Amino acid sequence: MVAVPRQVHAAAAGVEAGAIRAVLGLPTTLLRRVAGAPIMRDGQRLDTETQVVLKMMALSGKPDPGSLGVPEGRAALLAQTTSVGGRQKVAETRDLTAGGRPARLYVPGGRPPGPDPLLVFFHGGGFMHGDLETHDAPCRYLAERAGARVLAVDYRLGPEAVFPAAHDDAFAAYEWALDHADELGVDRDRIGVGGDSAGGNLAAAVAIQAARSGWPCKVQVLIYPATDCVDRSGYRSYELFAEGFYLTKVYMELANESYAPDPAVRGDWRLSPVLMDPADIPDDLAPALVATAGFDPLRDEGEAYARKLADAGVEVQLTRYPDLVHGFFNIVGVGRQTRAVNAEIATRVGNALRRDPEPADEEKPDSELDQDPTSESGSHQPGTDGERDASTGLGSAELGKG
Repeated sequence: MVAVPRQVHAAAAGVEAGAIRAVLGLPTTLLRRVAGAPIMRDGQRLDTETQVVLKMMALSGKPDPGSLGVPEGRAALLAQTTSVGGRQKVAETRDLTAGGRPARLYVPGGRPPGPDPLLVFFHGGGFMHGDLETHDAPCRYLAERAGARVLAVDYRLGPEAVFPAAHDDAFAAYEWALDHADELGVDRDRIGVGGDSAGGNLAAAVAIQAARSGWPCKVQVLIYPATDCVDRSGYRSYELFAEGFYLTKVYMELANESYAPDPAVRGDWRLSPVLMDPADIPDDLAPALVATAGFDPLRDEGEAYARKLADAGVEVQLTRYPDLVHGFFNIVGVGRQTRAVNAEIATRVGNALRRDPEPADEEKPDSELDQDPTSESGSHQPGTDGERDASTGLGSAELGKG
C-alpha cells in the first residue's frame, strides 16, 4: 500500500469537516428533515446531530474501517476522526518517548503555578487501528477542559504485535510517567489512567496492575470500554446495535482476530476484565469513571464491568449517554451534544484527579446498585434535563463504596 501523506488526509478531512459543520449549523427544524425519521431502539432515541453525521458518512461512499484490510482501515479511521475532531487549542504539546513508545504531552493553558495532575491516555481502535493523530483532537479537548495534562501513548498494534504487546506498552508508559513526574511537570500522586474503547480496556488493566504493585493511580477513566473478548453474544447491546451505528460486530470480530488470534488468550483478565474472579480485584483499586453510549454494541459489557467493580467495593461512577454512539469521544469539533458530553466527562476527570484523599476513618457513600443506567438518575443528556453539576455525579449511577 502506498502511504498517503498526513497533509492529504488533513486537507480531505478539512473539506468533509466543513460540510458537516455547515449541515449541523442548520436550524433545528431543517436539521431534523435532513436526519429523517427519528431512530428509536431499546427505549432510546438517537441524537439528531449524530444521526445526521452517520447519514453523511454513509452517503460519502467511504468504506467502514472494519471492512478494509488493517493498513487501509488505519487510514480510514484517521480520515474519519480528523473530519469530526476540529483543532482544539492547548498551551503546549510535546512529543516524547514514554516507556519506549512514542507519546505526546498536552499542557492546558491558564493553570496556576505548581505541578499539574496527569491522565495517561490510551487511544481506541480495536487494538489494530488508531494512533496519536486519530486522538489528537479529543486529547486536546480533554486537557483544556479538565485542567490537567494528558499523556497520550502510541502503543503497538495488532496484527504486527499481538497480545499482550499493547498491554505491556500501556503499563510501561504509566510506570515511566510515575518515574518522570518532575520532567512532565505533574504531581506524582495525582496521576490517573484513561482510554476509550480498546484504550479503556488498557486503562482498566493498568489500574489493576498499579493497585497490585502498590503504586499511585488516582482514577481510571473508562470510556465505552471493551471488557469481554471471549463471547459477546450474551450482551443484548451487541446484537441490538450490531450494525448501522458506527461500531459494528464485524469490526469487533476483526479486532479480536488481529490482536488476539489465539482464542485461548482471550479470557486473560487483561483482555476480559469483566470475567475476573471478584476475589482478584484489588481492595485499593482506583475509583472508576465509566461512560457508555446507548447505541453501542459494547454498552452492556462496559456497564457489566462497572457493576462488577462496584460489587467488589470499588468506587464507581457510571453514566450512560443514551442518545449517542460508540466513538462520541472523538466528536469534539462538530455538534452540540457530543461536545457537551465530552466537556462534562472532562470536568469529572479534572475533579477526580484533584480530589484530596479522604480520611481513612471516613465512610464512603452507600452503594446505589439498584439504579439502572437507563433510568432517569442513571443516564442523561447534557444541555437538556440532564444538565447538572458534573462534580456531584447527579444524573449518573453512583456505584460508590459501601
